[in-house]
Amino acid sequence: MHRDAQRQVYELMAPKLYHTCKRYLKREELIEEAMADAFYTIFTKLDQLKESKAFEAWARKIAVNQCLLSLKRNVNFNIYIEDMAVGAEPSESQSVGLEEEDLLKLLTHLPEGCKTVFNLFAIEGYSHKEIATMLNISEGTSKSQLNVSRTKLKELVNTIYYQNVNSNGK
Repeated sequence: MHRDAQRQVYELMAPKLYHTCKRYLKREELIEEAMADAFYTIFTKLDQLKESKAFEAWARKIAVNQCLLSLKRNVNFNIYIEDMAVGAEPSESQSVGLEEEDLLKLLTHLPEGCKTVFNLFAIEGYSHKEIATMLNISEGTSKSQLNVSRTKLKELVNTIYYQNVNSNGK
């Protein structure tokens, strides 16, 4: 691949892949490392892409896999997580629309294992069986992590998001 073409692909895909990596990794240096490794793989394995229309999804999958490699080195996904209390459900008057950006910000408050499983299941669309294989955990652990992440997200929505909405008088 020519350097100019590589630069164009990088400029087009870098913001999208950065956003994907940021959903999985907190530290900027880990995000940058995962992106660099992803682009290396994209450029060296481009001949393996069978359908050019699938390029963006293929590139995102490579970025996700690089993030998972980083997380596997640093996170124990098998840690037992105690049941967390869920705050009260928002009332009808609180049901202001929660935007995708707001939800993604709340994800940063989740433990790494929960956040990773939530991203893989709810955002990327992987099954619990696929997640279990990817992270070397049981399907039950994947389901448990997802359940905890949903519970914690509900709690965060109620305590952080709706509290901010109410305090701002919206």
